[in-house]
Amino acid sequence: MDDIHNKWALVTGASSGIGAEFAQQLAQRGANLVLAARSTGAMEALATQLRDTHGVQVLVLPIDLAQAGAAVTLYASVARQAIVIDILANNAGFGVFGDFHAQAADRTLEMLQLNIVSLTELTQVFAADMVRRGGGQILLVASILAYQATPGYAAYAASKAYVLQFGEALHVELAGHGVNVTVLSPGVTQTSFLSVSGQAVTPFQRLMMKAPRTVAAEGLAALLARRAVVMPGLANRLMVMMNRLAPRLLQSRIAGYLMTH
Repeated sequence: MDDIHNKWALVTGASSGIGAEFAQQLAQRGANLVLAARSTGAMEALATQLRDTHGVQVLVLPIDLAQAGAAVTLYASVARQAIVIDILANNAGFGVFGDFHAQAADRTLEMLQLNIVSLTELTQVFAADMVRRGGGQILLVASILAYQATPGYAAYAASKAYVLQFGEALHVELAGHGVNVTVLSPGVTQTSFLSVSGQAVTPFQRLMMKAPRTVAAEGLAALLARRAVVMPGLANRLMVMMNRLAPRLLQSRIAGYLMTH
């Protein structure tokens, strides 16, 4: 397992939920942190707590990665501080729930900009630096919905399928350069995801819900063990495995039902 003490980690979407847990658990291992998200106040409070508790360095960079060009701006901001990023936790993302044709187009495009374009840009610029140095770690956060088309989350699930396949390919492509890429695919987690997406929690989702701390711990453990993919929760893994045995049209019908019941 890699020693990350005194190394720098960049966590996007770090103000709450899984991102904040990544920051906590990386700091516990002695990593210095760059926190990036829109919510300055929440990140500053987290930064103070991490400095006081773990004695690590923390830089807060407020930014909206759902805007075009934001990934390059973030990379430049880190470079100006002469910080070398050894761990990139590409966690920022959100979903939009509901019938696709009725969704606000600008909101859906913002989601795709964040979940796909910014994630890709950040991965590329930091991976290039890691390849030049001969080492580094990249964690990409997908979703259990990456494994099947999901009515109600049509564009979101498709964006996470991109993240999954992108990360699996890079895991192989970058391994020879000493750079590891791991894809974390959480199921329903106790975060603000559902409320932000516009969906009320269903009984099934409440039953399957996991704590952000558990999800982050499994993701970081898989990253430091240099695994290609990880899906927290035995029930989630069994559900995806059984779903894959069904015809694709039936898969999407099952996924759509489970997201609404």
